[in-house]
Amino acid sequence: MTRLHRFFLLALLVLLTSVVTAQPQLDSILSDFHNRPDRILVASHRAQSENNPENSVAAVKEMIAMGVDIVELDVRETKDGVLIIMHDKTVDRTTTGKGLVEAMTWKQLKKLHLLHNGKPTEEKIPTFKEMVKLVKGNAMLDIDYKAEGERAAKSTLKIMRKKKIEHQCLFFLYDYKDADPLFKMNPHLQFMTRAYNKADVDSIFKLTMSVPVVHADDKFYSDSLMSIIRAKGKRLWMNALNKYDKKELEKRDTGFDALLHLRYTNIIQTDLPWALLEYLKRRGLHR
Repeated sequence: MTRLHRFFLLALLVLLTSVVTAQPQLDSILSDFHNRPDRILVASHRAQSENNPENSVAAVKEMIAMGVDIVELDVRETKDGVLIIMHDKTVDRTTTGKGLVEAMTWKQLKKLHLLHNGKPTEEKIPTFKEMVKLVKGNAMLDIDYKAEGERAAKSTLKIMRKKKIEHQCLFFLYDYKDADPLFKMNPHLQFMTRAYNKADVDSIFKLTMSVPVVHADDKFYSDSLMSIIRAKGKRLWMNALNKYDKKELEKRDTGFDALLHLRYTNIIQTDLPWALLEYLKRRGLHR
């Protein structure tokens, strides 16, 4: 065997190893998502990280390595139609620049550096296409869709369709009424819709598209209503953000204990994914 042959054989082995190690993690997540409602899934808010900027490539890689089930990312559109990952309407808080995302071109935005704890890093603003490629085969993706207009919607769905990633994505909508036009563009989408009251829950049940997750909050939580959601085979998403995460930081287990008193919850979004994973594993609530 020549040196060149050995090189290509090694390269092939590395490629096969990466495929073999990545897909089983996603397979386990999807198996739990669809078949194990008793297991609580962990969603990382903005790929929140102790070590890297929010909504960054480095943070997402860290979440995948950690074993987070769902990575939540915010999608916005630039002035020239590029889909990027950015929570705020402006880049002021999270980057070295200033200005509205929708008023800036991709050429302008890609020159900026992301901040972590207020300090510049080597991380740049990622595109949606870049993140889809990174998450594919490794974790579920919660798309917190903050872009507006038909152009952005078509671009988003085109990327998802091309990468064949719909089966591991949740398309989050703040209003369930927005699902229909998106569904007509891509009938393979899975939606997570926000419910603010019982009337919303009843309307979500009537939707013809796939809505495997209902996003609720503790303001209208009741065991009776949430048990109906679960009985319909849907997962119940609750946020630990702010209230419960804050309690958890003050005293270990107190925040997550309080949240799990809302006993039908089986997806939790948190800014403390490392702590929540450890908490759930100790209680046998995570694989």
